[in-house]
Amino acid sequence: MKLLTFGIILLFIVIFIQAVFIWIKNKELAVLEEVHKELLFAHRSKVVKHGKAFEQLFPYMNSYPYDPKNFRFLGSPIDGISFENDELVFVEFKTGKSQLNAKQKKIRDLINSKKVKWKEIREK
Repeated sequence: MKLLTFGIILLFIVIFIQAVFIWIKNKELAVLEEVHKELLFAHRSKVVKHGKAFEQLFPYMNSYPYDPKNFRFLGSPIDGISFENDELVFVEFKTGKSQLNAKQKKIRDLINSKKVKWKEIREK
């Protein structure tokens, strides 16, 4: 009888220790997940900042096919326009795996379908 009681108490102690161990592991996992989220946010922020800085410098790189003096930075929704002798070139710079957003794709499609106008507006 005493052996059975001791066995039951030992079983409860083992179950309790396992429950505490699982609780600690879950807490550690939650902390690690939070740290991961913070690191991911910081990484994405740095990628965006790198892209923004790169946009300003790209016209002065050797790979830029136009005269950098003809480029005018807009920033959003497209990076800029290069005013060349015989054409206007709408320019969007991308780095890494970045993609055009929906608005940029719409602008690209409007330009490619020649739905571009000139409008002069005067104040009366």
